[in-house]
Amino acid sequence: MATGWLRGRVKAVTSGDCLVIMGNVKSGPPPEKTLTLASLIAPKMARRDGRDEPFAWESREFLRKKCIGQEVVFKVDYAVPSIHREFGNVFMGDTNIALAIVQAGWARVRPQVGSSTDVSPYLEQLLKAEEAAKAEELGIWTKVPGAAEAAIRDLPPSGVGQDTGFDAHALLEQNKGLTLAAIVEQVRDGSTVRVMLLPSFHYVQVYLAGVQCPSVGRRPFVDSTAATAAADAAGNGVGALSLEEGSTEEAAAAAAGGAPSAAQRLAASAAAAEQKESGAEPFALEAKHFTEVRCLNREVRVVLEGVDGKFSNLVGTLHYPSGDSVVNLSLELVQNGLAKVVEWSANMLEASAKGALKSAELESKKQRLRMWTNFVPPQSNSIAFRDNFTGKVVEVVSGDCIVVADDAAAEGTPQAERRVNLSSIRAKKMGNPRRDEKPEPYAREAKEFLRSRLIGQPVAVQMEYTRKMPPMEAGGPEGRNMEFGSAFLLTGKTDTPAPAAPATTASGDAAPAVPAGGVNVAEMLVTRGLATVVRHRDFEERSSQYDALLAAEAKAVKQKKNIHSNKDAPATHINDLSLHGMANKARGFLPFLQRGKRMAAVVDYVLSGHRFKLIIPRESCAIAFALSGVRCPGKGEPFSEHAIAFMRRRIMQHEVEIEVETVDKTGTFIGSLWADRTNAGALLLQAGLAKLHPSFTPDRTAEGHLLISAETQAKNARIKVWEGYVEGQDAANAAASEASLLQAHGKQELVHVQVTEVLGGGLFYVVETTSGLLPRLEGAIKELQLSDAKTPAPGTFAPKKGEFVFAQFSADDSWARAMVVAAPADPTPARTSEYTVFYIDYGNQETLPFSRLRPLDQPSVAPSSFPRGKAEGLGLAQLCRLAHVKVPLLEEDFGQEAAEEVQGLTGGKTLLARVEERDASAGTKVKGQGSGVCWVVTLVDSETSTSVNAALLQAGLARLERRRGGVRNPALAAVLEGLKERQEMARQSRLHIWQYGDVDSDEEDDRGRRPGPPGGRK
Repeated sequence: MATGWLRGRVKAVTSGDCLVIMGNVKSGPPPEKTLTLASLIAPKMARRDGRDEPFAWESREFLRKKCIGQEVVFKVDYAVPSIHREFGNVFMGDTNIALAIVQAGWARVRPQVGSSTDVSPYLEQLLKAEEAAKAEELGIWTKVPGAAEAAIRDLPPSGVGQDTGFDAHALLEQNKGLTLAAIVEQVRDGSTVRVMLLPSFHYVQVYLAGVQCPSVGRRPFVDSTAATAAADAAGNGVGALSLEEGSTEEAAAAAAGGAPSAAQRLAASAAAAEQKESGAEPFALEAKHFTEVRCLNREVRVVLEGVDGKFSNLVGTLHYPSGDSVVNLSLELVQNGLAKVVEWSANMLEASAKGALKSAELESKKQRLRMWTNFVPPQSNSIAFRDNFTGKVVEVVSGDCIVVADDAAAEGTPQAERRVNLSSIRAKKMGNPRRDEKPEPYAREAKEFLRSRLIGQPVAVQMEYTRKMPPMEAGGPEGRNMEFGSAFLLTGKTDTPAPAAPATTASGDAAPAVPAGGVNVAEMLVTRGLATVVRHRDFEERSSQYDALLAAEAKAVKQKKNIHSNKDAPATHINDLSLHGMANKARGFLPFLQRGKRMAAVVDYVLSGHRFKLIIPRESCAIAFALSGVRCPGKGEPFSEHAIAFMRRRIMQHEVEIEVETVDKTGTFIGSLWADRTNAGALLLQAGLAKLHPSFTPDRTAEGHLLISAETQAKNARIKVWEGYVEGQDAANAAASEASLLQAHGKQELVHVQVTEVLGGGLFYVVETTSGLLPRLEGAIKELQLSDAKTPAPGTFAPKKGEFVFAQFSADDSWARAMVVAAPADPTPARTSEYTVFYIDYGNQETLPFSRLRPLDQPSVAPSSFPRGKAEGLGLAQLCRLAHVKVPLLEEDFGQEAAEEVQGLTGGKTLLARVEERDASAGTKVKGQGSGVCWVVTLVDSETSTSVNAALLQAGLARLERRRGGVRNPALAAVLEGLKERQEMARQSRLHIWQYGDVDSDEEDDRGRRPGPPGGRK
């Protein structure tokens, strides 16, 4: 038997006279010893199917509160081998624990039987203390009537180990979400405990929500006879014994209870074999010990979260006191690498609590703590990317993507605007009109929410990671990298508090501090139910504010906001008049937009420096809009990108005012625009990024005098487009430019033209300007006063296919010469009969009622007698096609964009058309739009010497035609080489037709076939 005093810590108190003491070791679970206080008998607590002895609970609680978790010294005084128990004395400092119990009246002194030496060496002191307690009627010695009966607990069936009839669901429903007081009576494994709920005394097993510790294996074999004897001796004491480090061999022999018999050795062998077969998983015992030293026999708080669906086991969260704070046991287990997160029970928790567990698990995996020692992180397509900058928001692309103008970069440079995808959130997709994809529910609401709060506002951006998008999602064979970051609004009133940054990011780096006064834009969206939080995989980079985002989403889900509600999204219909084929409908809207004078609009997109897409909320429509009289450089021209960047920073997605003057043949409305009460045209002109149209007059538009004054200031300052400008030399410069072009291309014919109609596919109509035939013809027709003439009677005038007539254009009610392309079969038409006519002097084609037609019976303006100049058709309009390039048809991908680009590059300009060849392969007879002799031309802006052909290639809206064989003409070879360089620039930048990589190597169309169906852009 051990003769020396040992040191340890009280791990558990099983009854009023029995303790479990554990030793001190550097690592792993320590040895334990169960010690019954010598010469004491405490009241027995209820076992299965039994009842408490009077004052049994009070006795155990006195000892538990006094000793649990305390450092003690103890000594084994004697042992009883028959029941495998040891008896001794325990001191806590100078206090004899047995004597303190007797003095408080919570235990009796065991009477001595005969001359037995198995007694406490402090027996005399114990007897004196017992007499004093009796005299004072303390504890079990009370003589208060009914006190003994009242001290017997009224235990429910579960309190005495009877599981029959226990309704876990009813208990959960009654107490869900409430904080219940409890005492942990047993630790099954690190994440499973049995607790006594107070004051109901329900004895239940609780699985920690969201976590699972390694299994300790099946319980080893225990002799039932010995276990029963031990339980009878000590109430519900713990029977397993082990010694503290440093104990003597004599103590080991005493703990073993003497030499085992043959039967005992056989039972021990079977138990060892069984234990080996179901041994504990790595770190299981360590996790169990971790929970025991913090919670066993401690007062804790339990919150029931749910019940599993298969076995009706209770699932909850357990908090234990640690100093002045309360600690979540589940979180601490995960933080120490002793538990993993399990989804089935983690889903019972609030999103913030689940997120905290996930973050803790991720950190444990990174540090390879305990059970994660051999953890190998999975591959991830996200890479940490740290870059902080400030700037102003110039565009909201969608509910989770913004464009920020970097304060540190010069305006107009490629680095000036940076696209920021908001980290760890996902908003609904805006769709793709080109693919007939409509916006998803709440996509417009999310975008409008950001637009109304961010446009033009300063933000601080913390870039956090990049992610390589799959090829199909990114729109290219190699995919592309997307940059993600957190944006913080630095001004403006919001109702979302600024979150605190965590100590580290997902990659383990220190997280940047949240800007003072900054509000997380992503959190603003998630709080309002306009975006969801991305569930990242382990070791995937994420927002530094990820926990705050999860908490915000949980709040939005609970309040059923927007996308989390069962309600349909608000119906929003925008009549988009800027799309191809909407020109006639746009002209029908002109009276509604003109009558309102100035009206509010929102700039949806900046197409060029002077052309925009606007949304007019009052009319629920979207329109293409161009500034009246103002022209910025086209694509490929100097300062074109500067002009676009200039306007993006000042009006992109801003609320503006417009005044519509008219609409052109393409459906583009023309007028004036004011941003913050400042004329946008004047801003462009004053910055030297635009010029007034040569035919501009001050009375043409609102505030015309301001436009002239602004252009004059830029001219005098010689800035941007006016660099090198010398007053009075405009005509000389144009002549010199034309001479240089003639010299460079030898005998090829140059014609001054103006584009009157764009068909698409590289086809368009031009009118020669040098001869002045078109103004002369228009004047002659105007003198006829056809509008005043009565509509001919149907019987007297019946136009037939191929006949020339006067037709009244629907856009501006002007009269022009036309050829009937299609006529009704009825030889006697009615006033409502419709005719398709081709305007032979402009190249456009439309369908008109009979009332808008007049007979062309004046010889002075008849096509047979009026001169055509250099045109080779029926009138003054000449069909042309761009040389050396192939442009997509209108119905093909990017065909509409290509046609709009040609319109933007040529509209309102006098150009030089270099005729490369005349194509008559489809016949010389004009049968309508797109037929007859076609000039193959290079269109050149004489002011900049830039060709439309090259500009389309550089914009990725055309590709070079393939040629068979070599090129012998050195001048042509040089031209083709220059065009090839422009195409290569677009290919490398993945612009438009090149966004999916190289264009498919389809066979070239027959050179004789012309792209573009009859009836192109009106």
